[in-house]
Amino acid sequence: MGKVTGFMEFERVEEGYKPVPERVKHYKEFVIGLSDAQAKVQGARCMDCGTPFCNSGCPVNNIIPDFNDLVYRQDWRNAFTVLDSTNNFPEFTGRICPAPCEAACVLNVNDDPVGIKSIEHAIIDRAWEHGWVRPQVARIKTGKKVAVVGSGPAGMAAAQQLARAGHDVTLFEKNDRIGGLLRYGIPDFKMEKVHIDRRVEQMKAEGVSFRTGVMVGALPKGSKVTNWAKETISPQQLQQDFDAVVLTGGAEASRDLPVPGRDLDGIHFAMEFLPQQNKINAGDKVKGQTRADGKHVIVIGGGDTGSDCVGTSNRHGAASVVQFELMPQPPEQENRELTWPYWPYKMRTSSSHEEGVQREFAIATKEFIGEKGKVTGLKTVRVEWKDGKMQEVPNSEETLKADLVLLAMGFTSPVASILEGFGVDKDARGNARATTDFNGGYATNVPKVFAAGDMRRGQSLVVWAIREGRQAARSVDEFLMGFSDLPR
Repeated sequence: MGKVTGFMEFERVEEGYKPVPERVKHYKEFVIGLSDAQAKVQGARCMDCGTPFCNSGCPVNNIIPDFNDLVYRQDWRNAFTVLDSTNNFPEFTGRICPAPCEAACVLNVNDDPVGIKSIEHAIIDRAWEHGWVRPQVARIKTGKKVAVVGSGPAGMAAAQQLARAGHDVTLFEKNDRIGGLLRYGIPDFKMEKVHIDRRVEQMKAEGVSFRTGVMVGALPKGSKVTNWAKETISPQQLQQDFDAVVLTGGAEASRDLPVPGRDLDGIHFAMEFLPQQNKINAGDKVKGQTRADGKHVIVIGGGDTGSDCVGTSNRHGAASVVQFELMPQPPEQENRELTWPYWPYKMRTSSSHEEGVQREFAIATKEFIGEKGKVTGLKTVRVEWKDGKMQEVPNSEETLKADLVLLAMGFTSPVASILEGFGVDKDARGNARATTDFNGGYATNVPKVFAAGDMRRGQSLVVWAIREGRQAARSVDEFLMGFSDLPR
């Protein structure tokens, strides 16, 4: 370990943000990363625990104490080697992962945890700056062909691992650019898309073929899922042309709010609103973009997607932004004795919240109201939870003004028609049915067809998607070759 008494001597140092008045004028990243000296101090705080719960708290099992120690010693090159051994895309997780590793940090029992995420961010940014991130081209080609359907983090991770194993990999994406929800769900101010583009170039050098604008299967009529495909391929064609198929699409079926007035203009899913701005940021034109300029915006949903809608609305110049959450307001501080090392229940304030929003908790929407077919407001009611059941608070009804309503209540499942097109069995939640067992994991009921990421586990984190993509790649490699040297 770096400094034996470091955790007693040094305080946690947070990454900084550029001022709100400056950053709301653009869509660029605004996080100020750690300096070398700050990263060294953060690394020194790691206690090199006998049982490093951070490792198991991290879905990709990053070897955290090791790279913390190396950063403390300022051995950045080897720190990157350690990080790269478990995580294909640390620049994604270092920016948008909520850091379950930090919740599991032993120091978090009675102090502030080690700033693991900020150290990861610093390592990978330095690695790109110094040219340490290079293609890892397979020395021997297997001649086996694999199709990966869906180019989000699970698909990218699976494709990269399979290419490094020597397989000929084609990655299919229905939209016009690679990245899935990273590309058209995560706002640029949280993660600029150059980070995806650099990985695409690396993967091309490793032998991955990319086919964008290709819809595999079909979306149901009237679907609100973003789809800019110009070509369609049947599932049967993929099964015929490839030795294995890996389904890694996102959980894109948005949760709706079927209350009176839902059909009024001005009510949109978050995933109708956010992709448009990302596309414009990329230099494209979007006809009839949904904008929040001068509008009273209500975001229904208190999670990360809702927060992204808040940040984007403020950058549009919204007159006001209100965010609803059905659940009660969480405590400012978690009960560590009860929750550690698991993900704690506590109040979380994002950078977008700091830019201006009125947050309302324990509130439900009863009805959308409007004039001339357009939404003008919402009828709401306060709720409380008793014996695990939600009840309305008597005489708490209220009408709030709204010109734009964004539904950000999460996602229910992958698009059912895609799984049905392949004949893949679904679980009770509508996800592809497949286990994570060491032997035969990620295989569906259909021969040669595997599923990973949101497609298999439902709506989840980018770090879980990377983990599943890596593990599925190993299962596919073993299926094709009878054994696999890929890490699980």
